[in-house]
Amino acid sequence: MKNTFLEYGYSKEEIEIRVNKTFDEIFEGMNRFYFEGLHDTGYFMDTGNCDARTEGMSYGMMMCVMMDKKEYFDRMWKFSQEFMYMNEGWLKGYFAWSVAPDGKKNAFGPAPDGEEFYAMALFLAGKKWGDGEGIYNYTAWARKILKTCLHHPSNMWEPESALIRFVPGCGFSDPSYHLMHFYHYFAKWADECDRPFWKRAEEASRAYLVKACHPKTGMNPEYGNFDGTPNPYGPPENHGDFYSDAYRTGANIGLDVLWHGANPEFAKIADNLINFFVDIPTEDFMKYKIDGTVCVDEKGNPEKALHPIALLATLAQTTLACSPSNRSNAEKIIRRFWETPLRTGERRYYDNCLYLFAMLALSGKYKPE
Repeated sequence: MKNTFLEYGYSKEEIEIRVNKTFDEIFEGMNRFYFEGLHDTGYFMDTGNCDARTEGMSYGMMMCVMMDKKEYFDRMWKFSQEFMYMNEGWLKGYFAWSVAPDGKKNAFGPAPDGEEFYAMALFLAGKKWGDGEGIYNYTAWARKILKTCLHHPSNMWEPESALIRFVPGCGFSDPSYHLMHFYHYFAKWADECDRPFWKRAEEASRAYLVKACHPKTGMNPEYGNFDGTPNPYGPPENHGDFYSDAYRTGANIGLDVLWHGANPEFAKIADNLINFFVDIPTEDFMKYKIDGTVCVDEKGNPEKALHPIALLATLAQTTLACSPSNRSNAEKIIRRFWETPLRTGERRYYDNCLYLFAMLALSGKYKPE
């Protein structure tokens, strides 16, 4: 797998040290947000909201399998099974998207990005460490999760279009949920009867993101209709803007290109994003309409980005999809990311999750096999 940092002149030794230090800070350092839970479990705390989320739990498991940290992985998976998995009720078979640190559920609905990251992390765990018994039969559980996603009465993917929903049963999507690079492997490893669907989903998501990303800025909305147009789903917030969750889309495009090769349409999206942000200082990142217009609050004041380090990290990962002709701007973003430390303070969870993923991708350690 390509080591982009190495291509830009960083040494193997300093790259290895930096990636390990980033992981250790998240899981063990003074600014960590991994904590041990009840019954030999572990969880990521969303430090801005004081809960554990399937987003973060599945992210943490993916980080652990990439870094060969089985003990952390198993603790987080056990927490997910013991406190988040729903064994009864209308949404039986899914994971509750938010629970308190003591395991009490804050909500009984699932978030599809959690399920898809769980499935991919479990498949990779089975390949790296082998399958055990019960919940540690990773491959069986990955297949079970995906079967539920497709065949539950309230499904997570719209059957006709093969596009992922924002939440089960709803009539719109979230562009940052489209993980075509994962679906490529679901089409190989899921239950055989569902593999043709995952191949359709892979192709459909690539086509969807071309429609969802603005043709001049490369930005996408947080929520999008199935035709790619923004879905504001508000008030009070306007989820049709480029904000927070939306940042992940560029990173996903970069990872898809890293895993599956250059894509001219994705290169255009990546170039547009990088060229828009390359000369804006990280501290001056704002909330934007997808056409690049700065959003203002009810008093007319420009709205700052809530997660500027997350945006920088995802831009760095987005550069993996840039065209060769845009190498100069891509390099500026990558070097700025390298020189930027992890975020501290109460909002560090989301930013630093995306920071570590970018570190893994740019060092060649975020790989599917």
